Amino acid sequence: MADSQRYERLPYRRCGRSGLKLPAISLGLWHNFGDDRPLDVQRAILRRAFDLGVTHFDLANNYGPPYGSAETNFGRVLREDLAPYRDEIIISTKAGYDMWPGPYGEWGSRKYLLASLDQSLRRMGVDYVDIFYSHRFDPETPLEETMGALDRAVRSGKALYAGISSYSPERTAEAAAILREMGTPLLIHQPSYSMLNRWIEGGLLDTLDREGAGCIAFSPLAQGMLTGKYLDGVPEGSRASRGTSLSTSLLTEDNLRHVRTLNRIAEGRGQSLAQMALAWSLRDGRVTSALIGASSVAQLEENLAALDRLDFTPDELAAIDRDAVEAGINIWAASSAA
Repeated sequence: MADSQRYERLPYRRCGRSGLKLPAISLGLWHNFGDDRPLDVQRAILRRAFDLGVTHFDLANNYGPPYGSAETNFGRVLREDLAPYRDEIIISTKAGYDMWPGPYGEWGSRKYLLASLDQSLRRMGVDYVDIFYSHRFDPETPLEETMGALDRAVRSGKALYAGISSYSPERTAEAAAILREMGTPLLIHQPSYSMLNRWIEGGLLDTLDREGAGCIAFSPLAQGMLTGKYLDGVPEGSRASRGTSLSTSLLTEDNLRHVRTLNRIAEGRGQSLAQMALAWSLRDGRVTSALIGASSVAQLEENLAALDRLDFTPDELAAIDRDAVEAGINIWAASSAA
């Protein structure tokens, strides 16, 4: 039985001008939900998240390792634990990056996107996902074809809403116009965004506001740089030590100097650095939700506690601005610049 108080703990924000609301913090399964992690730990995190009001679970076809395993593992927990609550859950998945060999296993063709969606549905054991994303812009496929695949996914009933990820402001406006003409509005954009990666402030948020689309920020903790774990070196087992999504080359003394200053500001607010970073990413009402990962129930609970203190004084924001600077961590910049 799910916690009867689960909807009293988190704020929910409307996604653009749609009828859909998302929790202010959503749970992403990019890391920690592949076959390299114990299923009982994954189950505990997913169940606790739902009990605390997290209704949105974000996946992609190639999350793992191996590719596809995060969807398979999530599908098992959904089937065995959360099936009675499917209508209370938002499931999103994506296609765009490499998934299988050959010319039809990545990018933005209709062939790849719709085949990938069918595979994702089978892995999760569901009839539909709530949001289906184009995971990245494909400069070699007509945007009409990519958006047409999203439109087809919605019209077929295999997805309820269409989304895009890491598109530039200009491509976002084009995509929204194409989808609008097809009769399937763009629901949401998923960009990287954090205190060390502020590119969406340079026009994307304005574009989404004009188009009536929501924004869900991924990597709001800068792939772990804003958790405080790297203030005194690279701990064993961290992303940087494994060489996954955070390179040790980014842990420069200049970057760490900014992070240490931000950490002191967080301490003055009575928050951890991670909690302040999450709250900061939600300070603009145009950001619908912040997308976190979690390797344990304790980490999940600590990050959700960021919602206990979302307010900032003008002086705090000014102080943060001085050290919330570009750190070179946007590894998705190529897609956003195309």
